[in-house]
Amino acid sequence: QFQLVESGGGLVQPGGSLRLSCAASGDTLDDYAIGWFRQAPGKEREGVSCIISRGGSPVYADSVKGRFTISRDNAKNTVYLQMNSLKPEDTAVYYCAAEFMGLCHPSAAFASWGQGTQVTVSS
Repeated sequence: QFQLVESGGGLVQPGGSLRLSCAASGDTLDDYAIGWFRQAPGKEREGVSCIISRGGSPVYADSVKGRFTISRDNAKNTVYLQMNSLKPEDTAVYYCAAEFMGLCHPSAAFASWGQGTQVTVSS
């Protein structure tokens, strides 16, 4: 069974950094597009970043450009989201999602989702 597990969330002060991990089991991530999403209390889920399976440039939401970096380590079957210069408005539950041979565009659908990891940015 293909599963995704996020980790790395926590409490951090504004300006701090966190690295989220999305580890897959049950299949290799080589042929999957991976997206990171977040949902804050009372708000709709929003896409944060996405990376396709082979080649191409990652995409980022305008709100995180220049601060977040998505990367994948196929040898570890893991995708990361490095988050720097964190702001209170980054506080949310962060989810990773995977789609086999998927694409990264606003209407893309992702079939597999992790359980989420909480990120809280507060002093």
